[in-house]
Amino acid sequence: MAGFVETNPTRDAYWRSIILFGRNSASYKFALGKALLEAASHEKNFVYLEELAEPYARNLVDHLRRTDRQGTSPSSRFLEVCRKFSRGEIDKDELLTRTARLGFVNVIDAFHNVNQAETPVRFFVDERGARGGISLTDELLSLKEDFQYGNLNHEVEARWRLVETAWSLDISPSLLVARYDPAVGGIYVEPSGARRVDVTSCKDALNGYQKGRCFYCSSDISVEAGHEDLCDVDHFFPHALANLLPKHRINLDGVWNLVLSCQGCNRGKQGKSARVPAIRFLKKLHRRNEYLIGSHHPLRETLLTQTGRTEAERRSFLQEMESFAIQNLVSRWEPSDELRPVI
Repeated sequence: MAGFVETNPTRDAYWRSIILFGRNSASYKFALGKALLEAASHEKNFVYLEELAEPYARNLVDHLRRTDRQGTSPSSRFLEVCRKFSRGEIDKDELLTRTARLGFVNVIDAFHNVNQAETPVRFFVDERGARGGISLTDELLSLKEDFQYGNLNHEVEARWRLVETAWSLDISPSLLVARYDPAVGGIYVEPSGARRVDVTSCKDALNGYQKGRCFYCSSDISVEAGHEDLCDVDHFFPHALANLLPKHRINLDGVWNLVLSCQGCNRGKQGKSARVPAIRFLKKLHRRNEYLIGSHHPLRETLLTQTGRTEAERRSFLQEMESFAIQNLVSRWEPSDELRPVI
């Protein structure tokens, strides 16, 4: 009997693990991630802290203007520097000088930590002591050659917005209950007694967890507007069922039922349309939802609320939906061409 073959993660998989599953006590990791992607686009091998400070501080200032709460701690010397810049109390030169001195104290050391361990692939080498900056590794510089590179900045931004929204509402990111608005393709929250808060693009939020691949055929997809491979947000159980379901109990626009697909699978000549996907895709949907719940993703509470508090309840919920869907829509669908799934 043949043995198992070890599969090694791809470069973009390591990057996504850092952004999606690293600890979030402040938003510095997201700002550094965006700054690193920007540096990689300029093909630099070494970046002084003074250079890195500009995109790093710029992104933090932009987010502070959107949401003042950027961490779990009530105070931060560095974030206060960014606020002073926003208020016009210091100029840009002073902002960058203080960013180089205060902004990277912990984030550079912690960036590659995921699940209490260092990732075996590193995207930069810390040379602050010897050279006053960081060396960008081939792994980071090679990312820009990958198809997925164009998606990564969108994914960092989406994750950042989900986390900061939870902080601003003074709740744990794992307790954030989010909703999907199909009219604008966005995720929003609506706190009790408060107005709706638009959070992020649904595509950007979900793409990293599908590794930039179509949910059905596993072909490459993009979340960049105008890209020829721009993905669709697809309702796994077709929206045609909406008028047949009790709206107060089952929301087909819920995150539990949303996947990203290529245009061909969603609306091409042989696309899914209002048909029910083959049963293997229901198993895949269940695995995806359990993965998000188990990783304490910011959408975790949304999934628990929509599908059940226990794994058994969630499995039963999907099975009931499957039975209801096929009894009403009768036709099953699967893609005509399917690449090997990316694990």
